[in-house]
Amino acid sequence: MKGYPMENPGTAHDVYVAGLKNAHAMENQALSIMQPQLNRLEHYQEVAAMLDRHIRETEGQIARLDEILAGLNESASGLKDTMLSFSGTMAALTHSTAPDEILKNSLANFAFENFEIAAYTSLITSARLSGASSTIPLLEQNLEEERRMAAWIHDNLPAVTEQYVARKAAGQRADV
Repeated sequence: MKGYPMENPGTAHDVYVAGLKNAHAMENQALSIMQPQLNRLEHYQEVAAMLDRHIRETEGQIARLDEILAGLNESASGLKDTMLSFSGTMAALTHSTAPDEILKNSLANFAFENFEIAAYTSLITSARLSGASSTIPLLEQNLEEERRMAAWIHDNLPAVTEQYVARKAAGQRADV
């Protein structure tokens, strides 16, 4: 498609706006997953610090998405935001009952970060196809923050696992 005019730019615009609303809801879901984790972490201070940082980044991502939506005379979908926030809260609650909560959360967070990377990669393409190239730098900033978080989880998962096993072997509380 590169270099060819679109046959139906309205369709590309519709896909882009739907993607923005989905991304907004996805980021609200991310907050509802991370905040309960952060509130429970006791023994994994590096994880807590990174989650705290990413929560602030996620709030910035939502603000950037709001800015883009407003520039298109659109707004986020309250229903999508509410439903995905609820599902994120339920996921966080489910993991909180597990004796290996920190490991389950780490694996789920890594998967979710990669989902977000895929979503922003697609959204950037939709922006280009719809003629909204001026919004791409804001989306790229969100994408870079997601890539950084995914890389941090990937790079630190061995250390978190080792700390979990060591705490468990010493008879200490290891879940959070």
